Amino acid sequence: MKRSKISGIYAAFVLAFLYAPIAILIIYSFNSVKGYSWQGFSLKWYKELFSNELIIESFRNTLIVAFVASVLATILGILAALGVYSMKNKMAKGLIKNVTNLPILNPEIVTGISLMLLFSAMRMRGGWATLIIAHITFCVPSVFLSILPKLRQINVSLYEAAMDLGCSPAKAFQKVVIPEIMPGIVTGFLMALTYSIDDFVISFFTAGDVQTLSITIYSMVKKRVSPEINALSTILFAVVLAVLLVTNIRAIRREKEIERKRAARR
Repeated sequence: MKRSKISGIYAAFVLAFLYAPIAILIIYSFNSVKGYSWQGFSLKWYKELFSNELIIESFRNTLIVAFVASVLATILGILAALGVYSMKNKMAKGLIKNVTNLPILNPEIVTGISLMLLFSAMRMRGGWATLIIAHITFCVPSVFLSILPKLRQINVSLYEAAMDLGCSPAKAFQKVVIPEIMPGIVTGFLMALTYSIDDFVISFFTAGDVQTLSITIYSMVKKRVSPEINALSTILFAVVLAVLLVTNIRAIRREKEIERKRAARR
């Protein structure tokens, strides 16, 4: 058997292993009855999902927290990446990078308990503020690590040329640096948004009275997995897949445009 066929079989096996559970979940979200025996196609659980006020409210809370935390984390991540990039001390720069990795490598349950104890010591009651701060804490590193490599790829001469042509530092930053690191900003924002929507452990310890989607699902599956959860998971998967496709298509078009400009200059 040729090596290419073996590689193809292996790739197919890996893809099936990864996506078969999701495919089963999507199929059973259209099942007409509860349980694991197929009785016919139906949109019943999608209708019940949109009439479930608890799930809708939890989903709305999750989107609010994710959007606010992701925007603030993106701003902080940009500032942090610019600060580290401009540092001259290599030892301090390496130390900050390693410290930034800690929230990613640290177990979520440790982070959740630590934040809960911190908020308790600060007399902060669990709610919107603590939840958003907690999400910013673990979202900033992903934004920082997405933007920093893009800063290293920037041609400093372009920034200096913009300054020589009369641009102020702020204008040169807006016209030269921002477009160059924009793919990293978009990637970091989407990663932060995904992490925030997906998080359960840290939210469980810091949410207080706020009910997020992950906490609601956890309370529902204690008894039994409802087909409404299958429908909700299918919708979330479709939305995430659409966002990834749009982002990748834009990135491919941007690379092709850069290649055309380089070819035109030659």
